[in-house]
Amino acid sequence: MTTKMFGAPIKRREDPRLVTGGGRYLDDLGHTAFEAAFVRSPHAHARIVDIDVTDALETPGLVGIWTHEDLDGPVGENLPLLIPHPALIAPATGFALAKDEVNHVGEAIVLVVAENRYAAEDAVARIRVDYDFLPVVVGLETARTAANLVHDHAPGNISAHLLQEVGDVETAMAGAPHRLSLDLAIERSACMPMEGKGVYARWDTDAEHLTLWSSTQTSTGVRAAVAARLGLPLAKVDCITPDVGGGFGVKIMHPWPEEVLIPWAARLLGHDVKWTEDRREHFISSAHERGQLQEVEVGFDDEGRVLALDVKFWHDNGAYTPYGIIVPIITATQLLGPYKPGAYRVEFWSMFTNTVLVTPYRGAGRPQGCFAMERTMDAIADYLGVDRAEVRSRNFILPEEMPYDHGLMFQDGRPLKYDSGDFPASLAKLKALVGWDDFAAYREQAASEGRRVGLGIGCYVEGTGVGPYEGAHVVIETSGRVNVATGLTTQGQGHQTAFAQIVADELGVPIETVHVTTGDTRRMAYAVGTFASRAAVMSGNAIALAARAAKAKALKIAADALEVSEDDLEIIDGVIGVKGLPEASMPIGTTAVLSNPLRYAFDEAAKAATQFAGTFDPDKPPVADDEEPGLEGKDFYSPTQATFANGMHAAIVETDPVTAEIKILRYCVIHDCGTMINPMIVEGQVHGGVAQGVGGALYERMVYDEFGQLLNASFMDFLIPYASEVPHVEADHLETPSPLNPLGIKGAGEAGCIPVSAVIASAIEDAEGFPITSMPISPGDLWELRQQHDRGELPSLRRTTAESAKEKS
Repeated sequence: MTTKMFGAPIKRREDPRLVTGGGRYLDDLGHTAFEAAFVRSPHAHARIVDIDVTDALETPGLVGIWTHEDLDGPVGENLPLLIPHPALIAPATGFALAKDEVNHVGEAIVLVVAENRYAAEDAVARIRVDYDFLPVVVGLETARTAANLVHDHAPGNISAHLLQEVGDVETAMAGAPHRLSLDLAIERSACMPMEGKGVYARWDTDAEHLTLWSSTQTSTGVRAAVAARLGLPLAKVDCITPDVGGGFGVKIMHPWPEEVLIPWAARLLGHDVKWTEDRREHFISSAHERGQLQEVEVGFDDEGRVLALDVKFWHDNGAYTPYGIIVPIITATQLLGPYKPGAYRVEFWSMFTNTVLVTPYRGAGRPQGCFAMERTMDAIADYLGVDRAEVRSRNFILPEEMPYDHGLMFQDGRPLKYDSGDFPASLAKLKALVGWDDFAAYREQAASEGRRVGLGIGCYVEGTGVGPYEGAHVVIETSGRVNVATGLTTQGQGHQTAFAQIVADELGVPIETVHVTTGDTRRMAYAVGTFASRAAVMSGNAIALAARAAKAKALKIAADALEVSEDDLEIIDGVIGVKGLPEASMPIGTTAVLSNPLRYAFDEAAKAATQFAGTFDPDKPPVADDEEPGLEGKDFYSPTQATFANGMHAAIVETDPVTAEIKILRYCVIHDCGTMINPMIVEGQVHGGVAQGVGGALYERMVYDEFGQLLNASFMDFLIPYASEVPHVEADHLETPSPLNPLGIKGAGEAGCIPVSAVIASAIEDAEGFPITSMPISPGDLWELRQQHDRGELPSLRRTTAESAKEKS
């Protein structure tokens, strides 16, 4: 009998090819293509006075040089605002090449194409640009003063302002027995995929057809954007995503300027053109994220139950807003996590600065929201002298309250309504895993050894599986091979394995016969993309539906051929047979032959099918009016709302009493993404997310000076944790299936990184005995906080002593 694949922890099928050097990434393609390089602004804010290319024209190997004035039609217009929103009161998008003004270091000004990258870079170095410098706005504090403006059409440097309120916060706050205020901050950071962005384009002059390859998370979006900009019919453009060395959100934008310019140049020149991003370009011209300032006021009762929560925050969106205000909206709505405040008001301002634009990065606003909420929970626990886990438990939404509608509007304009989850059960599992109730004894033992340790906790809920849709196409060949195509892209999530598991189970075929293609618009023209923990939910369910359609057709054909009822048939190991009658059977590939009645014996399956040739009714056409030849199924999945995964993390850290070095001793995770397709892949997603979260909590920050220069734009200066800094992750899972989709699954891709900053802050605070209000935190930062605490500038916590006394008693 076919082994059940769904839920099995099988190894990823794609890994042997990738880890043995068999991957095909963007820069592995187009070895005969011309190559591009860009003149990028060295200044954060300036008018472009003059561009002199005279010295560059004699560069050996030069093919062409273009500035904004050379860009014709839509190619020269502002890049699109992808996701408008009523709260986006002063949107701004740049140009593929800067027109009159640059607004951040790294903005592209001149495109150079040469026979190779070396010649292109030589030409770039010979181009002179004259600037008229303008005042520079760096950092949220500077942006809020509005002494200078990034864009004249955005007074106060405000691009967006949004207020949402549920209940009467003022009355609830005034009536609360206790009130606290917190000032919090998370600094700007960025994802750093191993492979930067890249585009390769080929123009077929005879067919007037463009094929482009892009290291992207949204191949269909890139295709549509490029077709629109170049004035081409959509049918004349294909976008293919090769292997991608990481995305994490930075490759979600469509189009990036380079994705417009490289195809434009390829068509203009009638020659293949390629551009691959170098690491400095990635630092200064790709997207950043995270930066926020937060003000929280909370009112609560004697038990720590939140009666009123009032949150204001300022979000740094950089120089432009091409992706709208998705990030701050997610912060505002998903800040609430697993809790149910009596009344809630959130207000944010999204601010322009002369820095790299901000788009979603793994977590996409959720780490900031989680930081605000979890710091608030710890502050309540400290104020009351109550166990931190207990305060959280008293504020949980309970399982019997699901589905739970918060009364807020989610980023897609739909209500923020949780579909499933059991938060008390998750907390119980986390406490058991980390040894929460035994930590006081461990702390005492460590103290006797001269060591300083702390325990931290963080909880979160994550909206996953957002729409509007994804589709799938399943084709069964006469050999029994099953080809599966879905439009979203792959950047390491294990789609080749997880999607094959779904199909193998749905069709009853060996997983070895299932072959998955993603991110190729030639195979699936309609798709949205891979981001927001949506791939498994969206494409997974679409694939299941498409496989069921193909299976239904196979069973119908087999039933006619075997002269039995469809209900009497089953598929085991790719063979359709009559239940209890093994001799009455046929390979599933034979039904593929019968579905396409050519009557040509191309292969053994076709020859074998001839025994059923007489089963067709001579009075009916071989292909019925309501059918199509071929054994395949195509379907789309479009949900009514997002699914909501959730989880809880805990960490034990040690802080060196002398050097203030921070070491993570243990890191524990409880994760609930509904029914798991492959627990091993889920575990890998969690581990990877925690690693990025640790980077964001302890190492990674974008350091700008007052002139808008990024001071750490290299891996020599931008600290990324090595394997030695990433802790061993101890994980356990809870599976509360989502009632919203056929497979009961919820997303998992971003979960690992969401609460890490909050958890590490909680643990360091617990070890040191004073508040931690800003992340990331370095040993230097911690040392300075200790000095402030010693000078009486930072309050001491009451919680640690109270918890220890309670635990001893």
